Amino acid sequence: MSRRAPCIVGVRHHSPACARLVAARVRALQPRYVLIEGPADFNPRLDELSLGHQLPVAIYSYLSGDGVQRGSWTPFAEHSPEWQALVLGRVQGAIVRFIDLPAWHDAMTDLPNRYADAPDAVHEARAQAYEAALAERLAIDGRDALWDHLFEQDGETDALAEHLRTHFEQLRGDDPGSAGNAARETQMAQWIAWAMARDDGEVLVVCGGYHAPALARLWREERVGEAEPISPAPPGDSLASRHGSFLVPYSFRRLDAFLGYASGMSSPLYYQWLWEEGCDAAGLRLLREIAGRLRRRGLAASTADLIAVHTHARGLAALRGHAEPLRADWLDAVAACLLKEAQDAALPWTYRGTIRAGTAPLLVEVMDVLAGDQRGRLAPDTPQPPLVASVEHELAAAGITLDGERDIDLLGAQGRCESRVLHRLRLLGIPGIERLQGPTLALAGERRERWRLARPVEQAAALIEAGAYGATLADAARAMLEAKLRDARSDITALAQGLNEAALAGLAAVSDALLADLRSAIAAAPRFEDVGQALAVLYPLYRHGAAVAVAGAPLLAVVIGAACDRALWLFEPTAAIAAAEVYPHLRAVAALRDLLRGHVADQQEGHAGLEIEVARALAVLARKAQDVTAAALSRGAALGALISLPQLAGATSAAVDTSAAMALLGTLAADALGDALSGLLALAREQIAEDPAFVRGVDALVVALDDDDFIHALPALRAALAWLPARERGQLARAVLRLHEAVHLPQSRLTAALPQDVPPQLIALAARRERELWAELQRWGVLPAAQEETA
Repeated sequence: MSRRAPCIVGVRHHSPACARLVAARVRALQPRYVLIEGPADFNPRLDELSLGHQLPVAIYSYLSGDGVQRGSWTPFAEHSPEWQALVLGRVQGAIVRFIDLPAWHDAMTDLPNRYADAPDAVHEARAQAYEAALAERLAIDGRDALWDHLFEQDGETDALAEHLRTHFEQLRGDDPGSAGNAARETQMAQWIAWAMARDDGEVLVVCGGYHAPALARLWREERVGEAEPISPAPPGDSLASRHGSFLVPYSFRRLDAFLGYASGMSSPLYYQWLWEEGCDAAGLRLLREIAGRLRRRGLAASTADLIAVHTHARGLAALRGHAEPLRADWLDAVAACLLKEAQDAALPWTYRGTIRAGTAPLLVEVMDVLAGDQRGRLAPDTPQPPLVASVEHELAAAGITLDGERDIDLLGAQGRCESRVLHRLRLLGIPGIERLQGPTLALAGERRERWRLARPVEQAAALIEAGAYGATLADAARAMLEAKLRDARSDITALAQGLNEAALAGLAAVSDALLADLRSAIAAAPRFEDVGQALAVLYPLYRHGAAVAVAGAPLLAVVIGAACDRALWLFEPTAAIAAAEVYPHLRAVAALRDLLRGHVADQQEGHAGLEIEVARALAVLARKAQDVTAAALSRGAALGALISLPQLAGATSAAVDTSAAMALLGTLAADALGDALSGLLALAREQIAEDPAFVRGVDALVVALDDDDFIHALPALRAALAWLPARERGQLARAVLRLHEAVHLPQSRLTAALPQDVPPQLIALAARRERELWAELQRWGVLPAAQEETA
């Protein structure tokens, strides 16, 4: 018969002291039930945890589908209280069960590590305030040092149990917790009530200390039947979503809080020593390992220094009331004896999170030693998600071995097949797949790729975790792609990059729901230049992407149609254009023009896969060209786009030729002349640059400028002529020399480069002042007219 109440042991995850307490309780109680905070949906597969793995390992649980991607780890090290409960519970013949909600439940949305060392983001304030007040009263820096001082000293387990119970009751107080914690605690309380209702043996519960006070109250309120509690069903349509759990190899570095993981303990290697050897031996090993690392790195650590560290650590321990030096004692001693200069950054063991900038290299090395590099390994018979076998099959079929650098010829079918496989693995973020060289854009025209391929130990875990996205490499990569595209939302640049990755990976098909999401996201894009840049990437993929298996893809058609609509909306309103936006703006107009030109050509050939309103687009361009309030650059670009679309000339009422260009330029002030000319040449260079009427007209406008206007117009005019290739600039120079009957002069007089460090307007100003000087000299009679001409 069982006691009237379960034995609920609140723990700090990955605490050696708590692990020893749990082990002692299992041996003393010999419980019939061992209930552990962990994913209850893994209960049918608990035997997998006993296959002989090399720790640390973790249960990776996931939900994938319907636009949701959620994953959570439940990690185990040998010094984890939950692991000791699992192992010793089985040894005792107990019924062992995980009792927490599955990772796909909404309560786990913001909890990527189930064994995080925080109650929850919303209700942690009270717990933090309690710990801060306690640390201040005891004059201790950092929550880890506080925990060690209170609990990690060698001692008697019954006293430890009472201290833990008191501590966690004070930590929780009357805080009801968040909605997520309430749901988790209700689920765990149901399991406890179920076990107690069986009334056939002791019940031992191992849970996070924050939950323990609540569970001691809640289990009595639950009404359960004979059957084991059932976990809530996954959200959404089960046919449209995937959920499950698999074991993955883990590592001490992933457990370490200083690398950014919300784990139960920092410095996991030190706490493994503490579990195995106790405080005194763990401290001496810490000193030996730190000395060895520092000497290998060439950092100062003499024998005298180490003796000083040892003496200092024992002195600090005595001062702080520790029977043996604890982790903070040793680390404070290292800082006091080995650091030779004052430090601006806080000592890394006094806070949680990644090590801060400015931390001394010596201390970075010390913390790295205590993190450890121990990596887990799964037993050979451990079940794995289908993706792992799919990847091996794809690699073998493509003839790819992960054992060094590999060159791929993208022009051949075999090379493109190899490239798609590697790009899909890269999209999934699999370690060991690194592209060293290759095209940035899928249609960049580069022929070769170079990859560095390997099988690092982290690869196995990454593949298992990626299995949450799909059973095959193509499905998993597509699901990852969809997640990235959804995350991009209205960031049209990121969206274009994602679709370019899709082309490189040969992924053209996506869900209808994603297409609707993308259409809505593009409709909210705020900048015309960004939308134009996306069109410049995506439309060539749609029209010419047969080599990467995305030509005519519905995904691209939807995005391009929505982007064209948005671009027209953003282009028409009057807006100033910053100097840094001139080139992106012109490229965006060019991308819109290329889309119209290609779409009309496709229609003439009987292909009409895009939803493009050509008449509306031409009307927007025409209105922009005629809008006297618009920026001159935009007006010139809009008119240039119309001039460069001769097959559409009849669709607009106004003339769109050289005469229209000259009419526009003739209405502009001198300081706007160059901007409009830039727009015209950027979009219609081939149509107007060599037209004699255009050359005569521009020359006449420039000649008519007075000196002040010319100086103001010169920078923009030079920028406009930069759109002409060198050969065309030479032809323009010859045409201008002919107009001025100066063909005897070399064209280099007009095309020679000016000094790079002298602004062109400064040169023009100097020329004007020189002319004024000669005129003044002539007026005074110092210099005759003929001499001035010669000069």
